[in-house]
Amino acid sequence: MNRKLRRKEGQTLVEYIILVVIIAIAVIAIAGVFSDRIRSMFGGATLELGGEQDKVNEATQTESKDFLKQVNKDGPISGN
Repeated sequence: MNRKLRRKEGQTLVEYIILVVIIAIAVIAIAGVFSDRIRSMFGGATLELGGEQDKVNEATQTESKDFLKQVNKDGPISGN
């Protein structure tokens, strides 16, 4: 009886892990599809909080792949 209970608990844990992996893949896919829109929304929020218009324009006019290349090259915070 005890062995059967442990096996069932292990099976439940594996099911939860599979569920978390599926959700993570979905979140990554959605973020990839909507990354330009998300960046423009954050740009608008930055302006509302007193950010600089030219930095927001620069960030929102750059495509996601180019933006990520620049972040990888300069690091997350550039000295510009």
